[in-house]
Amino acid sequence: MTHFEVAVVGAGVAGLTCAQQLYQAGYRVVVVEKSRGLGGRLATRRLEGTHADHGVCYLKPKDDRFQSLVKTLIDCSILQIWTDTIHELDANGQVQEPSERSTRYASPLGFSAIGKFLSTGLPLIQNQRVAKIELIAQKWHLQFENDSAITADSVIVAIPAPQAVTILESIPDLDFLQTLKSVQYSACITAIALYPVQPHSLGWKAIVCPHDSDLGWIALDSSKQNSASQPVFIVQSNAAFADRHLDTTDLQPVGQHLLNKAAQVLPWLSAPQVLQVHRWRYAFPTQPLIEKYLTANTELPLICAGDWCGGNRVESAFLSGLATAEQLNSQLQQRPLNREFWRAIPYE
Repeated sequence: MTHFEVAVVGAGVAGLTCAQQLYQAGYRVVVVEKSRGLGGRLATRRLEGTHADHGVCYLKPKDDRFQSLVKTLIDCSILQIWTDTIHELDANGQVQEPSERSTRYASPLGFSAIGKFLSTGLPLIQNQRVAKIELIAQKWHLQFENDSAITADSVIVAIPAPQAVTILESIPDLDFLQTLKSVQYSACITAIALYPVQPHSLGWKAIVCPHDSDLGWIALDSSKQNSASQPVFIVQSNAAFADRHLDTTDLQPVGQHLLNKAAQVLPWLSAPQVLQVHRWRYAFPTQPLIEKYLTANTELPLICAGDWCGGNRVESAFLSGLATAEQLNSQLQQRPLNREFWRAIPYE
């Protein structure tokens, strides 16, 4: 059975940030991810020779460290300024300009490029879901659903809190289990729609829909690309609509309904060339914790992290990952950590 110093469960921003900093400090790290993608909700769907971001819509950095990461990603041609204007759909169905403007960043390559950047050089185990974590004979045992397993001296669990509960609840007397169970989420359903002809100037790139009964977001997502081959729109539901349809088996009619509602803005949005639909069960933490991480009172180090620690955005996940790496390092060998490790990633 393969053994590691640190096993990180989850290849979202928190997990990759933590793993990359520890990896650069010399720890023997592995990242375990249940899917083939990297970056969590920094997700990009490929379709018909183009792509669209069907999870996170944009980045709007505030913390100095996250701003530094964004600058590095710009230098690597992964990010660029997308827009400073997000329009709003008012209660009468009219598109209005915002009263305030602020810079939003997006990736011409798709947001999944950030996950690939943060994972550079890291040992990865993908398409493997952790079913259970147990402490056996002075080692953490991570049991996969296919009955294979790895062991580790320390474990970081960087996935949505309800999923963390599932794989940790077999640990006796885990002190923070009730805290994990208190974290609540809202869901989201995303329609990804491809059209055959580039639209004439719309006067907007994205619209937020705070007054609509079903819609949350409408965007010409292909406007993030430098030379889009075809127009791709992303239409996301609000939380109430997603809750009503989250367990629907066939999501195609659900996605078509979202496009029909978006057609109040552009009538031809109801007739896409290609429509794909994705459900996000854990889209936005609605009751995040104040803490940047949760540390278990266990014999060997066990820490939980994620965007639900200290906030509910990508930036929160990044800061949680940084804080978790520092905390684990303090429990282990206290090796020197590169406080701006992203600058040392050999990305090509």
